[in-house]
Amino acid sequence: MGVRKKKDYYKRIQRFRIIDDDFMRVVLKDKACTQQVLEVILEKPDLQVSSVEVQYDMKNLRGRSLELDVLATDSKKKKYNIEVQRKNKGASPKRARYHSALIDAESLEPGEDFRKLPENIVIFITEKDVLGGGKAVYHIHRTIEETGKKFGDGTHIIYINAKIQDETPVGKLMHDFLCTRAEDMYYPVLADKVRHLKEDEKEVETMCRIMEEIEERGEKQGIDRVSKLVDILLSQNRIEDLQRSTSDRVYQRRLFQEFGI
Repeated sequence: MGVRKKKDYYKRIQRFRIIDDDFMRVVLKDKACTQQVLEVILEKPDLQVSSVEVQYDMKNLRGRSLELDVLATDSKKKKYNIEVQRKNKGASPKRARYHSALIDAESLEPGEDFRKLPENIVIFITEKDVLGGGKAVYHIHRTIEETGKKFGDGTHIIYINAKIQDETPVGKLMHDFLCTRAEDMYYPVLADKVRHLKEDEKEVETMCRIMEEIEERGEKQGIDRVSKLVDILLSQNRIEDLQRSTSDRVYQRRLFQEFGI
């Protein structure tokens, strides 16, 4: 890694916030940080996180893959999926449903009683008010229409609106998620981790390597997408579309969307 690139990475690292996807995964890989976030959102100061996995890859029976930002398990075997979404499109209600379903599908062994299915909580932290109700927190549960009582199937979906940064515990947490400087943060566990990642020489070196890997992976994924598009257009004899896509990026993105690439 060249000196110039390293300096550029360092400057970018100083601008990182927890709400930024790749930085969030590094911060929340720390079990104490994930526990802090869950304690605040769920209002459970006694919650004990036993394990945390980031970029957790899941597949359904048809092979449709999904990468969870954070999957945590507590001491009572409850599952927690934390997703940070800066774009509304990535936080649709049906996506939250899908996350919950995949976690359920992986939670039981063959022949195991359904009553042993653990509770799962899917939490979407969004930069904008995706659900549009002007609330800081939205709790979604299934209810029985005729009685108004909760269905009690053990699934929970929570949306956190990061636009609201008031003096409530969740508001302060969202303030911390959008901070670039550790000294401006409310929660010491998160602040210490952010400070360590941005100031400790070894941690900064690690972050630089992570950024380099992300860029390389992004370049490879871009090449793979273009190759897949070329194959599809050739198979359909859409030569004019292929020629136009090589010089018109807007049209190329439209084709990516058309074929779901």
